[in-house]
Amino acid sequence: MTRTIHIIGAGLSGLAAAVRLAETPARIIVHEATNFPGGRCRSYYDQATDLTIDNGNHLLLSANHAALAYARAIGTETRLVGPPSADFAFIDLATRERWTLRLNDGPLPFWIFDSDRRVPGTKASDYLRLAPLLWAGGKKTVGETISCSGTLYRRLIQPLLLAALNVDPDQGSAALAAAIVRETLARGGQACRPLIAHDGLGGALIEPAIEHLRQRGVEIKLMHELRGLRFTDKVLTGLDFGDQPVALAAGDAVILAVPPYAASALVPNLQAPSAFKAIINAHFRITPPKDFPPMIGVVNGTVEWIFAFPNRLSVTISGADRLLDKPRDVLAKTIWEEVAAVAGLSDPLPPWQIVRERRATFAATPQENAKRPGAVTGWPNLFLAGDWTATGLPATIESAIRSGNRAAELVGRL
Repeated sequence: MTRTIHIIGAGLSGLAAAVRLAETPARIIVHEATNFPGGRCRSYYDQATDLTIDNGNHLLLSANHAALAYARAIGTETRLVGPPSADFAFIDLATRERWTLRLNDGPLPFWIFDSDRRVPGTKASDYLRLAPLLWAGGKKTVGETISCSGTLYRRLIQPLLLAALNVDPDQGSAALAAAIVRETLARGGQACRPLIAHDGLGGALIEPAIEHLRQRGVEIKLMHELRGLRFTDKVLTGLDFGDQPVALAAGDAVILAVPPYAASALVPNLQAPSAFKAIINAHFRITPPKDFPPMIGVVNGTVEWIFAFPNRLSVTISGADRLLDKPRDVLAKTIWEEVAAVAGLSDPLPPWQIVRERRATFAATPQENAKRPGAVTGWPNLFLAGDWTATGLPATIESAIRSGNRAAELVGRL
């Protein structure tokens, strides 16, 4: 008999697992508690701006091999676009100084010896002092591994690691920061080219995946919330969807691809991250100036990254817990004043939307990183997926997709 694989959650980790397993003879069913797939990477129509916006802004890099393989599998790799080289624009709002970081393609960092390519006010020796971060591991923080001060830290390392870890870098896990650095900066510019879904994350990573899966016979059940799991001492025996219990037959398996707090409520004695950090995204309906870069990092501001889309400017602020209780209109005005200054605009506040994700990611500290479980559980037919599991990376798109791939691989071995 054909076995059935139940995937609980249609975020990126669940979809990645489904895309992998769709090529097998198994019957695949994806259960999603909400009316929309995609989780934090979804796109939706926003009435306030009269635009389709992303729930959050997400950046991929050319080194994100799992994410790019996923996009190839669903036929959307060309929807992730970026410059042919690793160029990153920055502005310091305190001094109004602008520069572009330009990495050379190969792994030897010749760019740090060129004052026109590196961060203004830095020397080549400043970058060499970052070497301990390459081999960091264990329970150390970034602050215990490298100096979290100076021009290079403020203008490059702090904004990059804050975006990757979503915690103040000096408190963040050095092991996770090291993994990011080894896979990107240490491999040179060809691993660091920024890739943006200019037509939206939903159109690049989510809706095409749903269509790809349906064409291959995968069942997608929206508004189908898992209420509980039924166990014996040795095996997972059933799924409780309220009035629709599902019994598992021999050979069936379940991939639980839900947030850590949901997984902890379902799986007995599961250790998982329990501290979280917020991300705030802001969207403004306005046509970006003609020469505005696709993405620019902002130093010494509330704003951290600005993304330019054909009909909007969007902002990301990581580690944003301090701003969660600020009134939305005040926050929008503050952010817009900085965006207008960066873009050279004199327009009044345009139609806007603020998206506050209170539990956007687990807090990437050494303590929380140590709580991340692997994909295997105490039950041989139950597996975990999600960017909060032990992928070796912070909570990123790449991490989510790798976790789904890993869970699918394990299911395939049953």
